[in-house]
Amino acid sequence: MPKPRRIYVRKHKYSQKLRANVKLACKFAEAKQVCPRRKHIIKNRTMTKKHDIIWLDSTDSTNDELRRHICDIDNLSVTAALEQTAGKGQRGNKWHSARGKNLLFSIALKFDDLTGPHFQAYDQFSINEMAALSVVDFLAAHSIKAKIKWPNDIYVNDRKICGMLIENSIQAGRISWSIVGIGINVNQTEFSRDTGNPTSMALETTSDSTSAPEELDIREALQEFMDIFKGYMNRYLHISGGLGKLHLLYLAQLWRINENHRFRDYRATPAGHHEGPMGILTETGDSARIFRGKITGVSDVGQLVVEEEDGTISEFGFKEIGYIL
Repeated sequence: MPKPRRIYVRKHKYSQKLRANVKLACKFAEAKQVCPRRKHIIKNRTMTKKHDIIWLDSTDSTNDELRRHICDIDNLSVTAALEQTAGKGQRGNKWHSARGKNLLFSIALKFDDLTGPHFQAYDQFSINEMAALSVVDFLAAHSIKAKIKWPNDIYVNDRKICGMLIENSIQAGRISWSIVGIGINVNQTEFSRDTGNPTSMALETTSDSTSAPEELDIREALQEFMDIFKGYMNRYLHISGGLGKLHLLYLAQLWRINENHRFRDYRATPAGHHEGPMGILTETGDSARIFRGKITGVSDVGQLVVEEEDGTISEFGFKEIGYIL
């Protein structure tokens, strides 16, 4: 078994900086949440402008639909569908949704039109942060407290309410365009057994199990979401230092940060493995590395920073680490 790659960092320099960033993020988020004007805006939100959204009866994937027309569409074009026949999630997973019950949509961001040549490839995680925070705020407007499970799943307690698939086109070290695909469980209340641990807005806002939840109009809900999403763009993408503030907000909303947890290190898993009852097993029967640690932050480029029980601090890219729930 190949020896797992680890990053050893002096704790007095790196971890102290991370902890300081997390504390600052929490203070920044608290100020953001208690602002009376912000509370008024969230609870009494009015849409300043109706957003142009193309609604499809059915499509294979809203991400694929936008990608097919990426050269001909404008920045912030939105395509939504009542049904996706080949919806995709992270790690190549399928996204299943009851027809007409949930929000299934994609947003096209064309950075040549938006921020010129200054949005570099290494800034691409900011798109994840902006989209995830927009969903958290959207749910908060409906009295649902959610957190961001790195990198961009949205959880209510330990149940998934939203997933995303963000695709970027990078040319000469710069982001040319991005497609932000989002699926939010809205009115669906029954899920198949193979969908993991889902929840929905309807389930989270119904206190009486005997009464039928009130359904949201998904078209109006998407208009509301786009108000929030565009607000984040205007506040953080167009101003100096905005991406740094966006990162602090993201850290403050991170799911299970500073909690002891079990993880699976996919970097230590050789080719030819299969899933076994005790975790990942190789062809020879050796188990891959499963360890216990806590999330201490996320780097500026979007890598998850985890401190293991022995004090080792490692950074993991997407698909290199998994939670054991």
